[in-house]
Amino acid sequence: MTITQLNTHPGGEYEGLVGWILTLMERIGELGVGLAVFLETFIPPIPSEALLPGAGFLAYEGRLNFWLAWLMATLGALVGAWVWYAIGAAFGRDRTRRVVGRIPLMDHDDFDRAESFFARWGGTAVLVGRCVPLVRSFISIPAGIERMSIVKFSLYTLLGSGVWNALWIGLGYAFGPAIKPVLEQWSGVLSDAVIVIVVALLLWFVIARLVRNARRKRSE
Repeated sequence: MTITQLNTHPGGEYEGLVGWILTLMERIGELGVGLAVFLETFIPPIPSEALLPGAGFLAYEGRLNFWLAWLMATLGALVGAWVWYAIGAAFGRDRTRRVVGRIPLMDHDDFDRAESFFARWGGTAVLVGRCVPLVRSFISIPAGIERMSIVKFSLYTLLGSGVWNALWIGLGYAFGPAIKPVLEQWSGVLSDAVIVIVVALLLWFVIARLVRNARRKRSE
């Protein structure tokens, strides 16, 4: 089913990525919120900062239940975190380090720094990492590598994700009256803006890494 098809139903007055997200949630209900957050765990360019206010807005309109949407979003984040945890546990430290070293613009130092950070902060890293874009997807990998207690890992993930989801869904609900006219008129523009921001961040990362690598070569 395409984005265009999703947006052609009677309530599909919204366009682009934002319209697709809203229609997915409305069609599948609160389960769609959990599915969207689960997918965001594996497709970071679809940020939860764009997903969750939409769920809050639909709750404001009475098309979703606020608390059930929050619960599904938190469970979606937890299941996604479990998958990354399992990947880290299955690959182990040495194999993961080799894989990271082969990724373009990445090297073993990136893995070593992430490992040192997790070794120092442990559960706090999981808790706070759930509120940081990109980090919230990959913080589960070192937890799996280090075989952090799955119960402890799940509790930290639930707490961090629960607070994060409540914040953004709550904002969408609280500003529902102001959000509606903006979405009706500018959903297409907002969708394009999200894509532009993601592309800009990726370009920044690539340029920063190229500059870093060039400086290393000169110093050597």
